[in-house]
Amino acid sequence: MRPTAAEASVTGLVLAAGAGTRFGHPKGLARTDAGESWVAIAVRMLRAAGCDRILVAVGAAGDEVAALVPPEAEVVRVADWAEGLSASLRAGLIAASGADASGADAVVVITVDIPDLPAAAVRRVLAAAGPLPHALVQAVYGGRPGHPVVLGRTRIAAVAASVRGDRGAGPYLAEHGAQRVECGDLWSGEDIDSR
Repeated sequence: MRPTAAEASVTGLVLAAGAGTRFGHPKGLARTDAGESWVAIAVRMLRAAGCDRILVAVGAAGDEVAALVPPEAEVVRVADWAEGLSASLRAGLIAASGADASGADAVVVITVDIPDLPAAAVRRVLAAAGPLPHALVQAVYGGRPGHPVVLGRTRIAAVAASVRGDRGAGPYLAEHGAQRVECGDLWSGEDIDSR
C-alpha cells in the first residue's frame, strides 16, 4: 500500500555550499536587511511547507555557514563543493536517500538564494506530484523553470549520477519530462545574485 501525501516522508534540501562568486561571498552567509540568515529562512519555510527532515548542504565557508543552520536541520558537508552545484546536489541527495530503507519518499530541493520563496509554492508542487516516491516535478514562474524541485525516491540515484559541474538537475528534468507546476501567482521565482 502506498503512503498518502500526509503519511509520506519528505526531506527538504537547501543547497548552500557555493562560493557565491558573483554575489561577493558565499550565499550561505547572506542575511536579510533585518539580520536574519537566508539559511534560517529556508529551513523555517521548508518546515512550514511540511518537510519532516531538513538538510543544508554546506561547502565554502563551511563552518561559518553550518553555524547558521538551525538545530532542527542537519548539516551535510560537501567536500568537493568547488566542483559546482552538482557536488552540493549529489551530496544532499545521497544524505536524503539514507543508507537503508529509512530514506525519504521525496526530496524538495531549493537553493539558499531564494529567501522570498513561500511555503505555499512548495506545498503546491508537492500536492501536484502524485505518488511521491516517483515524483519528478518542478515549479515554474511564467513558464520559466525554478525552485522548488521535487524528486521522488525512485529518481534520486539517477539524478545524483547525472549532474555535472555547475549545472543542477535541469537537464535530467527536461529529458525525463518533469511535470511543471506554475507558481508565478505566488512569487516571482527570482534568485538573488547581487547584494
